[in-house]
Amino acid sequence: MSDAPPQPPAGGWEPRDPTVQEPGGADAAPAPAEGRTPGRPDRPGTPPGREARSGRRAPRSGTGPEPGHGTPPGEGPAPGRAPDPAPDTGQAPGPGPVGHPTGRRAPGTGPGSGTGTGTGTGTGTGPGSGPGPGPTGPDRPREPKGRKRRRRTGWRRALPTWRMLLGGLLLLVLLLGGGFLAGYHLIEIPPPNAAATAQANVYLYADGSPLAQGGQVNRESVPLERVPRPFRQAVLAAEDRDFHTEPGVDPGALLRASWNTLTGKGTQGGSTITQQYVKNYYLGQERTITRKVKEFFIAIKLDRATSKDEILEGYLNTSYYGRNAYGAQAAAQAYFGKDVQDLDTAEGAYLASLLNAPSAYDVGARPANRPRAAARWNYVLDAMVQEGWLSRPDRDALEFPAVLPSHPTAGLAGQRGYAVQAVNTFLARHGVLTEKALAAGGYRITTTLRKDRVDAFAEAVKAQVLDRLDPQNNPTDQYVRVGGASIEPSTGKVVALYGGVDYTRQYVNNATRRDYQVGSTFKPFVLAAAVAQGAATQRGERITPNTVYDGTNKRPVQGWTGAAYAPANEDDASYGGIPLHTATDRSVNAVYAQLAVDVGPEKVRRTAIALGLPADTPDLTASPSIALGPATASVLDMAEAYATLANHGKRGLYSLVEKVERIDPAGDRELPLPAAGSDARQAVSRAAADTTTAVLRGVVEGGTGTAARAVGRPAAGKTGTAEEDKAAWFAGYTPDLATVVALMGQDPKTGAQKPLYGAMGLARVNGGGAPAEVWAHYTGTALDGTPARDFDLELPKGSEIKKKDERETEEGTEEETGERTEEAGAEDATGATAGDRPHPAEGPQAPQGPQAPPGTPAPARPATDTLVIE
Repeated sequence: MSDAPPQPPAGGWEPRDPTVQEPGGADAAPAPAEGRTPGRPDRPGTPPGREARSGRRAPRSGTGPEPGHGTPPGEGPAPGRAPDPAPDTGQAPGPGPVGHPTGRRAPGTGPGSGTGTGTGTGTGTGPGSGPGPGPTGPDRPREPKGRKRRRRTGWRRALPTWRMLLGGLLLLVLLLGGGFLAGYHLIEIPPPNAAATAQANVYLYADGSPLAQGGQVNRESVPLERVPRPFRQAVLAAEDRDFHTEPGVDPGALLRASWNTLTGKGTQGGSTITQQYVKNYYLGQERTITRKVKEFFIAIKLDRATSKDEILEGYLNTSYYGRNAYGAQAAAQAYFGKDVQDLDTAEGAYLASLLNAPSAYDVGARPANRPRAAARWNYVLDAMVQEGWLSRPDRDALEFPAVLPSHPTAGLAGQRGYAVQAVNTFLARHGVLTEKALAAGGYRITTTLRKDRVDAFAEAVKAQVLDRLDPQNNPTDQYVRVGGASIEPSTGKVVALYGGVDYTRQYVNNATRRDYQVGSTFKPFVLAAAVAQGAATQRGERITPNTVYDGTNKRPVQGWTGAAYAPANEDDASYGGIPLHTATDRSVNAVYAQLAVDVGPEKVRRTAIALGLPADTPDLTASPSIALGPATASVLDMAEAYATLANHGKRGLYSLVEKVERIDPAGDRELPLPAAGSDARQAVSRAAADTTTAVLRGVVEGGTGTAARAVGRPAAGKTGTAEEDKAAWFAGYTPDLATVVALMGQDPKTGAQKPLYGAMGLARVNGGGAPAEVWAHYTGTALDGTPARDFDLELPKGSEIKKKDERETEEGTEEETGERTEEAGAEDATGATAGDRPHPAEGPQAPQGPQAPPGTPAPARPATDTLVIE
């Protein structure tokens, strides 16, 4: 390598104009750093000799150019032209001529190297090199510092970063994907389940003897070709309109149902027809996430392995339509008495409507269902129009079809069918089994019903009511219906039910229906609320059985801020000042309306619910009229409430079922269910319950319920009559048994409620007549052979009934007959009510208040009728 200086090119060096600055020259501005706007001047005040910052550190003193940044050997500018400016790379250029701020090398040819001194000067050596000192020492540029990441403080530290979120999302996707693959490969399509083979349910009495057998499930499978196209389209319109175009699963519905199950919100619809078919035919009706997951994967595989027509055919043949009818053919026969291929569009749309909730839309079994059934039917037809399966003119021409009445099977004749119906309702209400699962069969159900007591109830009704009817000569007798229920207060077990004359002749269960007013049998709940709440009269006197009230007919209630209310007593009788216990004996409406206001109608309502009435009981409204019994609780509801009073105010679960077993060839499996008497709690205080019992004993001993004394043991009870004598009630109990009996008037053809005037040859029917007589007959038979027990009452101070009632001698004749009458106890359309029908007492009326004397002495009763509790 030669050390000779570079030779000038031919023609000599090109002269340089000192006023023109070349790129990279000594006076050139420093290259802009990365991220800075080119041409931006340096900040003022930069010390002399300091360089503008660049994206790269200058070479240290005493060293040559950094590797890769000097001019390679033999590479220099072409002769006769200045070197090209360095490209903007964001890095500092290599060393250059002395004092050059950028440190670029002077033009030269050939390879070379240079060294710098501590003073910032140096000489280059080697061929084609020249002076090339670079800035060193204190004048070299500072290394730029990277921007530091700001630390998160405070609440921001609790938030996940985007990296964490992304990582979590990727992990979730991997888990879901892996779970899907595992489920798809592990879950196979199983054989049909046992429910699809139509087993029967077996119902047993408490002692294990047979009660009833549901019979084989009514199913007849038919090919899809026999099902009319409009019927098929109606089913798709109601259940899954995208069946033919969408996959067999709905992931959204699966997630929704799973979430509802986890959070205890029950089930929610949305499954496809394929999923419903899988549930009906391959799995079961269990409400679990496991079943939902299996249903999901089986539906996917089935949708891939089976045609849509095959799935639809299976769905139509396995779906439940109510009336124990499984499949389209059985449903067509059950509701229209024809084969499925003969159904028209209106009939097919009705059957499609039933798939959503058969019992809610069966107008043949329950005429009251017609409005909701018509709404569902219209919904299905409108959906068919929207999908183009039915023209608007054809849809407008359709009329709601005529549905056949329900005809129960002969195997449920007598009281058996009513018992089975009540048991099924109990199981469904408590979430033990669904209606569809029960209809599919395969369960052994042991009830709490005792055969001897069921038979005793039927015998009592026959002797006291049915044998006295003559419908051929007395048209009113054909309206008479009887319902009854009996409960053991100490155990909470329902031991007897009476639902009607025969399940195959009168389908509606009179023991569980909720459409007749309970009348004055509600009044004990008002009295119990008064004692439990420590209520006081409008004058501030604490209410006890001895508190004197004003029994004037149509007396407006005081202290009520709502509309004026002045209920009438029966026969417009006025009683003046009358003790509360006597007003209970005679069921005086004016007194109990005021008592409800003194206690507070809402408190009365809550007390009734606590004792046993359902919160959704129709017409259970917080107003003064609540005391007169416009609510339409069932006979079984009222029996539960009176059993709570008999049990000193303690209420547990009242049960109809002892045990439920799933019949399985591999071994019967017992299902969990709530036990009778479980979750016992004090519904009202013992003092309130026992005080009410003490007062109700007077009703039996000398009030409107004296016919119940025929039971021959201590008893308490209350009579009641519905508006216009459409129902008559007696609710009573001994320490061992609480029983409620009701007579109801109903037209057998139209189902309309009818008055009972003239029934059984009587001018009027009241609770103290046939209902009390049935009660005494049944209770005496049911408890025959058991010792008579007296009530163990704990009464608060001041609640002892001390005043003896004196009755006028002219009433003696009626005493001998034992007849007492009581109120209608329910509001009429004008807001007035018909009261109890006691015999009016004449004499001056006294205002309400503790000092008001009782009215003119009422009809006298024997000393044995007087209840004195010390």
